[in-house]
Amino acid sequence: MADPPPRYITPEGLALLRTEYDELFGIERPKIVDVVSWAASLGDRSENADYLYGKKRLRQIDRRLAHLSRIMKAAKVVDPRTQTARDQVRFGATVELADEDDHRRILTIVGDDETDASAGRIGWSAPLSRALIGAKVGDERIVRLPAGEKSYEILEIRYPD
Repeated sequence: MADPPPRYITPEGLALLRTEYDELFGIERPKIVDVVSWAASLGDRSENADYLYGKKRLRQIDRRLAHLSRIMKAAKVVDPRTQTARDQVRFGATVELADEDDHRRILTIVGDDETDASAGRIGWSAPLSRALIGAKVGDERIVRLPAGEKSYEILEIRYPD
C-alpha cells in the first residue's frame, strides 16, 4: 500500500489545530464527562436528555480528537518565512490575482487542513493552487474549474517575513 501524501501545514495552522485539541481535551470534554456522570446518577437513562445528549457530544468530541491527533501526527510543517524562491508562487505564498474581467482576489496557499475560503486561505492541493504553483508576477494561468476554464494573471506574490 502506498504511503499517504504528506499533510503540509504552516506553523500557524498547526498551532490552531493544537489549540483546538487542547481546548476539547482539557476543557470541553471534562465538562461533558461531569454532566454525563451527574445525569447517570439520576437513574433512568432512557429518557434523560442530559445523559443522551452528553453521550452523543462525547462521541463527537472523541471523533474530533482522534481526527486532530491523526492530522498532527502526519503533519509536515513548512514555514513560508524560510522560502528562498520568493519570486515564485510556492506553499505559504499570498498571491494577488486578476481574472479576465479584472476581478481581483488575494489568496494564501496553505495546508489542506487549514483552509478557510472566506478568509482567502486555499489548500495547496486545490485546482487553483496547483495551477498557481511555480508562477511568477505577470504570468497567466488557466484553471480548469467545474464551471469551465478561467484565466488568472498573477499581480503580486508575498511571503511572511
